[in-house]
Parts: sequence; structure tokens; C-alpha cells
Amino acid sequence: MPALTWTEGLELGLSFMDDTHREFVDLLALCEASDDAALPALWNALVAHTVDHFGREDEWMKATGFSTGNCHSMQHKVVLQVLREGAVRAAAGDLAPVRQMVQELAVWFPHHAQTMDAALALHLRGVGYDIESGEVLAPDALPEKAIAGCGSMACS
Repeated sequence: MPALTWTEGLELGLSFMDDTHREFVDLLALCEASDDAALPALWNALVAHTVDHFGREDEWMKATGFSTGNCHSMQHKVVLQVLREGAVRAAAGDLAPVRQMVQELAVWFPHHAQTMDAALALHLRGVGYDIESGEVLAPDALPEKAIAGCGSMACS
């Protein structure tokens, strides 16, 4: 059984987020189960997915009053940096760090989804954000100024 499987506890109630998160979990499981020959290509697929995944979330945050400097976006940048380092290591044939990254991502992702992504989902619903058009259907619900922290004393 993979270190991380999709469960109802990961669902945020927004299909466009849940579908992307389910794909992340599935790609991570493929990486975990792969043999050494397949791992570099599967890791690259995970990296490509995550670049797109995080990029979309960052755009939604920007469009709805979350600053690109908030904790959520910063965490995306750090995780992408680690994933890209894994791709470099995998391309060089050094797969042990990548296999460790798979295990660490399986621990990190549920917390990220259930905290930062859950807050984003709540915010997107609150402002009535339409991902297809980029329109905010409840502009009065937008924050007066961009959200720069993540709401905790440790992050503001």
C-alpha cells in the first residue's frame, strides 16, 4: 500500500482542486511503486504536474487578494525547489534521495491540503471565484488589502 492514498479527509469540496490533488496523490504512488528504471520519468511527470498545480493555485490567490508573498505561495516555491533538485539527482542516477522525497511528500501533502489548501478553498468559495472565467462573483467579499501572512503569529 502506498504511503499516501486518496481519502475523503483530503477532499476540499471544490472539484477543480480535488481532481488536481487526487492526481498528485496518484503520481506520488506511481513514483513510490516504480522500479529504478522508471523512477526518473515518473518523477519528472510529478514535477511537471506540481509546477502546473501550484501555478494555478498561486494565480487564484493573486486574483482574489492573497499576496504572492504569503506563506502558502512561499511553501509552493520551496517544495518546487526540492522537487527540481530531486529531478537533477534522479537524472544523475542518484535515486535514494528521490525515494526519500516521496516518503516526505506523503507526510507533507495531507497537512498542506488540510490547512493551507483548505483555507484557500474556503476563500475561493467566499469570494465566488470562477476558475473558468477568472471572475470574482462576490467582489465585496475580497479582502481590502492583499493577505500577506497565513494568519498565524509565526508567519505574519
